[in-house]
Amino acid sequence: MSTYNTNIEAIRDTEYPNLKGCTYLDHGGTTIPAKSLSETTCADLIQNLYGNPHSDSAPSRLSTARVDEIREQTLRFFHADPDNYDLVFTANATSAIRLVGECFRDYAHATTKSKKISLLGREKSKSFRFGYHRDAHTSLVGLRELSDGKHTCLASHEEVEQWMTSDPNLNQPTLFAYPGQSNMTGRRLPLTWPKQFRNSRRNAYTLLDAAALSTSSQLEIDRDAPDFTAVSFYKIFGMPDIGALIVRKDSAHMLQQRRYFGGGTVEMVIVLDATWHAKKIEGAIHDQLEEGTLPFHSIIALGHALDIHKKLFTSMAQVSSHTTWLGQYAHASMTSTRHTNGTPVFTIYKDEGAIYGDAATQGATIAFNILRRDQTLVPYTDVEAAADKQNIYVRSGAMCNAGGIATYLQWSERNLRRAHENGHRCHRPIPLVEGRATGVVRISLGAVSTKGDIDAFLEFVRGCYVDDVSVVVVEGGCLEKEVGNGDVSFSEKSGHEIGAQEKIGGGK
Repeated sequence: MSTYNTNIEAIRDTEYPNLKGCTYLDHGGTTIPAKSLSETTCADLIQNLYGNPHSDSAPSRLSTARVDEIREQTLRFFHADPDNYDLVFTANATSAIRLVGECFRDYAHATTKSKKISLLGREKSKSFRFGYHRDAHTSLVGLRELSDGKHTCLASHEEVEQWMTSDPNLNQPTLFAYPGQSNMTGRRLPLTWPKQFRNSRRNAYTLLDAAALSTSSQLEIDRDAPDFTAVSFYKIFGMPDIGALIVRKDSAHMLQQRRYFGGGTVEMVIVLDATWHAKKIEGAIHDQLEEGTLPFHSIIALGHALDIHKKLFTSMAQVSSHTTWLGQYAHASMTSTRHTNGTPVFTIYKDEGAIYGDAATQGATIAFNILRRDQTLVPYTDVEAAADKQNIYVRSGAMCNAGGIATYLQWSERNLRRAHENGHRCHRPIPLVEGRATGVVRISLGAVSTKGDIDAFLEFVRGCYVDDVSVVVVEGGCLEKEVGNGDVSFSEKSGHEIGAQEKIGGGK
């Protein structure tokens, strides 16, 4: 049963002074680093001399020792036995995901290059088979471009399980990629899929995008055994700004045919008279994939982040319980918020099988749009801008989640193309096209979120949008209008309301 951590208010007073006077509701984007994390990291870097790990001086050996120690510490944080898993440091979760895709592409190329297999007189495609869930982040979807057209988007649990068992005798490498948690809606997907897929066919591998899930849930890598897991540390700890790929050692061979090589991943390179190189093929998989100098100062900060997170929050189980309670409270409060005529203020986008308060199916993330008294939509960009004016920080847009937007906002492929032709862009959105939202507003809660954060957000919504107090002007602030004075028309190009005849009251 989820419970609210009453100690958070006291922790915020001492560890998060930058949260005073504001309401931060974008922990899915990044959480906030604790004050003591910055202080401890700076003290470490002042007191110790760290050198480039590729050198062999005493400062360099110190860096290498710290990196090795923190690598193992991080694996244990995710409940991954270092005997069975390795961890490759990356720039972020997207880099970890791309690394898997590039390695699969190169593995397929290397293993078919010498076979000269042909079909109808043509060389067989050097590629891998790729399936991805509709809730996948754009960074997962992008892997389809590396699969030479052999990709499938899977829209439901039933489609996933049917795809997993199709063509069981196919020997071609097959990669299934999915998010542990939708970064848009917070829906959580089954963690039984990696083992299920591996047992269903030969050459079957799973890439779990855990960037959203790991912010408020304990990863159980040993139990769930995904072949590859992408994580992002700033989403969990606030800093450092790096990610990692957790690799199941029994699946590491799929990553050993990468064509590109960089400093630290080769034993010898010849550039004059011949082009030849000898890649590292012995030792840990991270030695073969971590190209160039590691961000060792950031990794040192990660070690302190792990220690301080445990000191402040005890465990990820405690964080999960706290955020699950908050998510349930926020959802219940939002669904009960009504205009005086009884119509809802929020339209919330969620999967039917996801239940707020059930950590197995739903995270502490809510995707929504705001409805006026007459049930027309308030542009999501206006909501974010108005909230920002009152020091309430949310996120709005398509969330880099094309499948979620198409599904929950009911956009067809044809209509999405039309919206693009009419000028809608992710970086320059038209919030409403033909009366339909092109994105959502999202609030995402974290370890340091409080009930007061949710109450402040709800107070803002009631003050700005309940009973048609809802006009948002160009600069974004929330202005009241007298209900019934003038018609409101819609400009599809700007996505904003226009009503020159409306009488505008005082601003908030």
